Parts: sequence; structure tokens; C-alpha cells
Amino acid sequence: MATVTFRDETMTGKPVEEYTLSGLPVRITARDLVRTRVREEVARYNAAPRPRFNGLVEPVEEEVERNGYRSVRRRPLDWERQADAAERAFQRNGFLLLVGDRQIEDLDEEIDLSGDPVVSFIKLVPLVGG
Repeated sequence: MATVTFRDETMTGKPVEEYTLSGLPVRITARDLVRTRVREEVARYNAAPRPRFNGLVEPVEEEVERNGYRSVRRRPLDWERQADAAERAFQRNGFLLLVGDRQIEDLDEEIDLSGDPVVSFIKLVPLVGG
């Protein structure tokens, strides 16, 4: 089993948020890695809801704030719905996925986690006017 550090970073590489998750399989697809990350962040949020959700993708019906998403009404999030949204965001280049120093470009790509890597998620912001 592998231990992975999930890290959200800015485009300049500055860490924004980070947590470690153990017990992952040594070989996993990028899709399963993204879904695992989303499942974990939603479980943490649902266990202790906060006014803002700082997740990989915006929850449906949430209001966007500068550093997260403010819940209009406090309700548990559905991790599968969030994971599906994360897959769509990846396919639309909504975020970059790096494992160590290597960019992952396909959700079906198999990843070796035997080195207990850092998995970085870099959210991309669309340019205004284009």
C-alpha cells in the first residue's frame, strides 16, 4: 500500500492546501486517483461542514467566494457527483495533475505510487476575453 500527499498549488507552484492519505494501491489509474481525492475531501467536509468548501471542483448550487465555495444551505455533498464533475473539469483542462514532476494527461493512465509521491493539483483560471 502507498501513502500519497495531495497538494493544491497555484500556477507558480506555491502550496495552498495539503493532506496525506495512506492505504492507496501501489498502481492506480489517474481517474481513480482523482476520484479518491474527491471522495476524501467530501468525506472530510461532510464530517465537519464549514461555511466554505475548498475542494477540487465547485459544488453545484454553491456560491463562489475568493478562497472556496460558500454553501447556500448546509447539506452533505455527494462525493460521486463531485468526482464526476472533477473528471469533466480535467478533460476540459480545468486543472493540471502532476505526480511528482510528471504531468498526467490521460485519466486512464496508470500511475505507480510506490515512491509515496506528492500528487499536485493546479487549478487553471480561464483568461478574460479569450
